[in-house]
Amino acid sequence: MRKPIIAGNWKMHKTIGEAIETCRNLAELIEEQNVEVVVCPPFTALSAVNALGLANIGLAAQNMADAESGAYTGEVSVLMLRDIGCKYVILGHSERRELFNETDEQINKKARLALKYRINPIICVGETLAQRKANETETVVVSQVKAAFDGITATDAVNVVIAYEPIWAIGTGETASAADANQVIATIRKTIAEIYDQEVANAVRIQYGGSVKSSNIKELMAEPEIDGALVGGASLDANEFAAIVNYNVAK
Repeated sequence: MRKPIIAGNWKMHKTIGEAIETCRNLAELIEEQNVEVVVCPPFTALSAVNALGLANIGLAAQNMADAESGAYTGEVSVLMLRDIGCKYVILGHSERRELFNETDEQINKKARLALKYRINPIICVGETLAQRKANETETVVVSQVKAAFDGITATDAVNVVIAYEPIWAIGTGETASAADANQVIATIRKTIAEIYDQEVANAVRIQYGGSVKSSNIKELMAEPEIDGALVGGASLDANEFAAIVNYNVAK
C-alpha cells in the first residue's frame, strides 16, 4: 500500500522567521498520521526548518544543480542539500522548465544525481493548455516520464515521486477534475510499468498538483491512482495546509 505524500511548495516566499513560525504551527495542526507531510521552503530557510527537528514534517528543496560541485555561481548542489537535511528535492517544475529553460535531459541528470546521494526526487510533469486543447496530454506526459527515468535502475525508481501538474492549473484557480487527474496518473503508472514492471509501477507514488486546496483535496484523494498532492499557494498558510493534510480526519 502506497503511503500518500503531500508536499507544500512555497516557491519564492517566506523569510527564515516566517518559515519557522509556519512549520511550528503546522506541526501542531497535523492530525493525520497516515500521510507523509513535506515542506519545500526557499534555500535560505532550509537549515532553520531542519533545526526545528519536527518529527511529522519532512524537508525538501525546490531545485538543485546538475553537478556535485564546481564553478557554478549561484547554484546549490546535492551535497549541500544532503548536508542540510533534505529528504526530497523538486525537479522539473513547470516554472523551471518554462522560465529557466530546463530540459528533460537536465532534469534526468539531476534526478540520477539526487538518487546517488539518497535524496528522493519529486519530478514534475504536465501539459500546457495548448497541448491539452490539441489532445496531446498523454503524448507530452508519457514523453516526460520516459525521459525522467532514463538510466535509473528499478531499485532507485521506487524512490522517485512523480507530480502530475497540468501547467494550465498551476496558480490559476483551475483544477483538473479528479477523474481526469486520475486518468492521466493511471497513464503515468502504465508507462512506468512498461519501463520496468508492474511491481515498480505499483510502488511509485504519483501526486496531483495544480490549485489544490482544502475544498478539493478529499475528492482528489478518493481516486485510486492519486497518491498525494504537490500544493502551491495553499501551503503558505499553516491552517489551510493542515486542512489539506487532514483531509481524511473525521470532524
